[in-house]
Amino acid sequence: MPAVDKLLLEEALQDSPQTRSLLSVFEEDAGTLTEYTNQLLQAMQRVYGAQNEMCLATQQLSKQLLAYEKQHFALGKGDEEVISTLHYFSKVVDELNILHSELAKQLADTMVLPIIQFREKDLTEVSTLKDLFGLASNEHDVSMAKYSRLPKRKENEKLKAEVAKEVANARRKQHLSSLQYYCALNALQYRKRVAMMEPMLGYTRGQINFFKKGAEMFSKRMDSFLSSVSDMVQSIQGELDAEAEKMRVSQQDLISVNESVYTPDSDVTSPAINRNLIQKAGYLNLRNKTGLVTTTWERLYFFTQGGNLMCQPRGAVAGGLIQDLDNCSVMAVDCEDRRYCFQITTPTGKAGITLQAESKKEYEEWICAINNISRQIYLTDNPEAAAIKLNQTALQAVTPITTFGKKHEAHHSSQNVRNTENDKTTPNESAGAQDSTQLIALGTPIQFDIVLPATEFLDQNRGGRRANPFGESEDSSKNEEEDSLLQQMFVVRFLGSMAVQSDDTSEVIYEAMRQVLAARAIHNIFRMTESHLMVTSKSLRLIDPQTQVTRISFELATVTQFAAHQDNRRLIGFVVHLSETPGEDSLSAYVFESNTEGEKICYAISLGKEIIEAQKDPEALAQLMKSVPLTNDGKFMLLNDQSEEDGTTHEEGEESEA
Repeated sequence: MPAVDKLLLEEALQDSPQTRSLLSVFEEDAGTLTEYTNQLLQAMQRVYGAQNEMCLATQQLSKQLLAYEKQHFALGKGDEEVISTLHYFSKVVDELNILHSELAKQLADTMVLPIIQFREKDLTEVSTLKDLFGLASNEHDVSMAKYSRLPKRKENEKLKAEVAKEVANARRKQHLSSLQYYCALNALQYRKRVAMMEPMLGYTRGQINFFKKGAEMFSKRMDSFLSSVSDMVQSIQGELDAEAEKMRVSQQDLISVNESVYTPDSDVTSPAINRNLIQKAGYLNLRNKTGLVTTTWERLYFFTQGGNLMCQPRGAVAGGLIQDLDNCSVMAVDCEDRRYCFQITTPTGKAGITLQAESKKEYEEWICAINNISRQIYLTDNPEAAAIKLNQTALQAVTPITTFGKKHEAHHSSQNVRNTENDKTTPNESAGAQDSTQLIALGTPIQFDIVLPATEFLDQNRGGRRANPFGESEDSSKNEEEDSLLQQMFVVRFLGSMAVQSDDTSEVIYEAMRQVLAARAIHNIFRMTESHLMVTSKSLRLIDPQTQVTRISFELATVTQFAAHQDNRRLIGFVVHLSETPGEDSLSAYVFESNTEGEKICYAISLGKEIIEAQKDPEALAQLMKSVPLTNDGKFMLLNDQSEEDGTTHEEGEESEA
């Protein structure tokens, strides 16, 4: 007999949409078989009950046997022999229908009873297990929804343990019910063949044994055929017994797994995370907006396919495209007090979908996988090797140093800057790092954020007059803006800053950009805060767009180097020369990402420095004012399209990623 299609018990625990889709095929087959069995039983009962109309009943039975071929079973593989056998039986019935006058007792024992037992035992069992599986699946979904709503900020360990235990129990119950259901559906494929042929075998033998004339007419021709059918039934029954034992052993092995398989987020402290993934699949919660302020979360099955993120609901035959990941970015977000949330942002900076993972391991692996795919590693000849090499290169570029907090505090105390990551990075100490060490010292810390001092927030909360963190009053800042011949604002995001050893060449800025971006990649630092960079003829000021508070300010004369990245035109950096104490100077490089080309910011800084030099000579200042257009209030006008670009990009939010 050809191989029988069956459900894999090993896939019962994962409960993926592919398994559900295959399960629906088996359920459809079982439904078709139930309908056909009922029809076949009705035909047999008509034969049993219609003694006076035996000829008509046997004719109907013959037609019904031929109808098996036209049932279009979803799992019809291996039914060719069954169909051919039923065809032959149909011919026998047509020839014997004139002899069927009294078969009540024999038909009841050899024909009607087996098919009734098949329907009442096997088909009813499948139907009952289907209902139990549906209840267990719904209970698991409810418990998972309850677990997903656990608060992140005020985490109750007792409540979390109770909910986790409830999820484990529901998952175990669903696993057990699915295993039993799968085994019953697999066994049904064997019993279906037996149930179709065994009643007819008894019917035919009863006919021959009951009618001497029939035995005389067909015994020689039917003996070998009936013997082969009997051998076929015994062979299928043997296969069923062997498969049932194999499934029983496999079911026991699958049930006796570690408890961590059922418990979500079981290893939250030190999960084994694979950061080299170039494809990923699993269940995630998708955030959907249902109104202006209301949202819902839907648990769906997601998987990556090439550079696309696909989504496949339960019962769907195939997945659909939900997000193109090429050149996209992914970042961790705080969303509705839920844990393990992350957001995918389009290449244009527009916020995409928000997803929630089940555990910390899944959360970090999804972020790493999307990051790798967004860099189009999957297009290389060996994507896995490229992902490993990419992560190794990032590890060589930066290495965490635990003393960053102290060194950073001593070096940048005058700038009111805090390292929110408590992290620092050092370049690789390889032979090829000779040139970079001359520009940036080994062990130089990198800071990833600029925040206001605590006193500034206290002043805001008191509602009193705010003090500038760099000792400048608001009036002085306003007067500076009014007196400045140049005022140009740019929307930027701070990437990082670090101390440098030289400001003789712009290469120091490019090296700082490389180390800052490498540090953000290796430490999964994707969040950046948007600010306004005000370039005047006297200073550079970084302003909070919401509070209009100056976060940091430098005199333009202290900016000794500035340059835009050669490949990524949106990256801009500059070097500041400061005198911290008498006789001690420091050089710091600051790296930003701009909404516009960095060359425009460099041009504004260059023009500001020219104005400073020209103000020393009235004639030079007059010549400069003739060469550059002026506004109505007598200030330099440049980059007219900047305001339009700022207006369109500012609405994209205050957070982006490197």
